[in-house]
Amino acid sequence: MHTPKQSDRPAFPAPVYRDTVLSPIFADAKKYFLEPLLRIERVHTLMLTRQAIMSVQDATACLRALDALDIPSILATPYDGSFEDLFFLVERDLAALAGEAAERMHTARSRNDIDLTMYRMLMRQRLLDFLGAQLQLRRTLVALAEEHRAALMPAYTHNQPAQPTTLGHYLMAMVEILERDAQRVCSAYVRVNRCPLGACAITTTGFPIDRNYTADLLGFGALQTNSYGAIAAVDYLAESCSVLATAMVSLGRFAQDLLLWSTAEFGYLRLSDGFVQISSIMPQKRNPVPLEHVRILASRALTRAQSVLGCLHNTPFADMNDAEDPLQPEAYHALEDAEHAMRLLSAALGEATFRLDRMAKAAEGSFLTVTELADTLVRESGMSFHEAHGIVSRAVRSLPDGYDRDALAKFVETELAAWPERAAKVPPEKVLNALSAANFVAVRRVPGGTAVEALQPEIDRARAQLQIDAEWLATTEANLAAADQRALEASNSLFHSHAI
Repeated sequence: MHTPKQSDRPAFPAPVYRDTVLSPIFADAKKYFLEPLLRIERVHTLMLTRQAIMSVQDATACLRALDALDIPSILATPYDGSFEDLFFLVERDLAALAGEAAERMHTARSRNDIDLTMYRMLMRQRLLDFLGAQLQLRRTLVALAEEHRAALMPAYTHNQPAQPTTLGHYLMAMVEILERDAQRVCSAYVRVNRCPLGACAITTTGFPIDRNYTADLLGFGALQTNSYGAIAAVDYLAESCSVLATAMVSLGRFAQDLLLWSTAEFGYLRLSDGFVQISSIMPQKRNPVPLEHVRILASRALTRAQSVLGCLHNTPFADMNDAEDPLQPEAYHALEDAEHAMRLLSAALGEATFRLDRMAKAAEGSFLTVTELADTLVRESGMSFHEAHGIVSRAVRSLPDGYDRDALAKFVETELAAWPERAAKVPPEKVLNALSAANFVAVRRVPGGTAVEALQPEIDRARAQLQIDAEWLATTEANLAAADQRALEASNSLFHSHAI
């Protein structure tokens, strides 16, 4: 029986494995993971020294090697199979600079906990970037809502004009959704920002490491304590993608409305020249293409987020590649798409013009105010809503050719004439006033209503919430920067204690 010699065995990596998996993963790793990997290398080395697991001399050599790495060279390195991944490339370069000391850096850790730590560091920053773009859009919408808090427009149900509202009332509905999205992002961030470093392969280590120290220097708010879950759990990723998908559903629906409003048939919204594209042959065209880009960016972000969830479904509860390097960039791309969609929409709306005259005219037509006419009959005459609704319904059906305010009012007056006592309580001027869109909006003063008295407090509240959320973002980003500074100071202190 022939036993293959070592030289006869295929060398790692097999070409197809290299080309289809390892090379693309290496390219992504250089783009996304090099910076967090080097931060982890530094902080872990500082911890090993602090815990007397590594000598100060070796640690100093390793930290100097980290500072001396040729980052442009690493980024320009093609994948040739001489190393398995970015981690081993960096390890090789560190060994060339620090010698045997570099071999001690991997004490009490694994690529598993390094990877999960990097993923969470990337995800938390993407969540903050997403929140920053969302705050920008909210500022734009709150300003527009206040400017147009009394601007009449139709509200639609089932794609049909339903009742009068105001542009400010409509925009505040989207603002409230964005506020809830922000709450979900902030809540998810807290759970993402837990440090798995120290879980090692999956069961921690027998070395006396200080997980809280490394978590602090990396800017984490807490530990992902159970080591098995720190490596195997994927809910930090699933939750982030779920939050994103929820936000993109709402953003896409909003963009769809704005595109409809931009049509010639509606004519409610006109983008500035910087946000329209022309036709190559039709001189009259002003295409609101950026709104289409908002829609496709939101749809792409949603789809990518859903694909992450789909890839995670029914995978083993253990360390496995399905949730790691091949999948992580999909989540980052999704959050980047969402961020771009929000920034684009905010900028476009900030320069847009709303055709308030057309919106107000539409609010006065199409029988939109007849609900208030029925309500007025109830309030003024004392009849039941069922009776009032019947009268107004018959009035509407008497006008098959479309809305005519005067004709509708006359029909109601004729119906009321059968009850002189009731008719006296609802004179013609009250009937006509009930059919006014401005009156319809003004009488809805209850919380959440359309009247300026109801809307302005909500605008003020939304502006205050914007400030709260912006302060949370600034504080969170400052905490991350402060952690970097603590790590730098710890490095400098070590250098000074062992000057070479």
